[in-house]
Amino acid sequence: MELQLALDLVNIPQAKEVVKEVEAYIDVVEIGTPVVINEGLRAVKEIKEAFPSLTVLADLKIMDAGAYEVMKASEAGADIITVLGATDDATIKGAVEEARKQGTKILVDMINVKDIEQRAKEIDALGVDYICVHTGYDLQAVGENSFQQLQTIKRVVKNAKTAVAGGIKLNTLPEVIEAQPDLVIVGGGITGQENKQAVAAEMQKLVKNGLVNQR
Repeated sequence: MELQLALDLVNIPQAKEVVKEVEAYIDVVEIGTPVVINEGLRAVKEIKEAFPSLTVLADLKIMDAGAYEVMKASEAGADIITVLGATDDATIKGAVEEARKQGTKILVDMINVKDIEQRAKEIDALGVDYICVHTGYDLQAVGENSFQQLQTIKRVVKNAKTAVAGGIKLNTLPEVIEAQPDLVIVGGGITGQENKQAVAAEMQKLVKNGLVNQR
């Protein structure tokens, strides 16, 4: 089980500062969609250069032109690139094929997919690396979370690894770990805390222990 830090509401210098603080406790750093919109793929490039030992995820939320966008993100240094589960199979296939060529990975984000179970089965057959359940900001605001959806995809996904994102905090993390995702994605649960390092360290401990306890 790995811990991913999602950076959403920062510029490149701020991103570097946050990552520096928690680098020892995370496995993956995500350049969130708002950062890509504000800074472009340069953000991916600079973070990868500054922290070469971390896996860097570019949260492009690709909806079309899968192969082209994966190629550009891979060139910028992304190790994992996101595609939306709500897109068509052709876009996902194009993204997967290009990722294979580039030596990068594809994470499919299931945000706003209506029939999670059925779509997860279909996407799993397309050769993607991760399938991620994700409650977005707007739904978190009305009290929703991804924990139940995680159990659903854990049941049906046979090939891809599973990931969960959306509103995960230190106090809800044990519930997430119980469902045994491969990747736990935390944004504000770390970045919104005063002592980011202490929270990240505690989260890492739970994530790594959670894995040991299940063996």
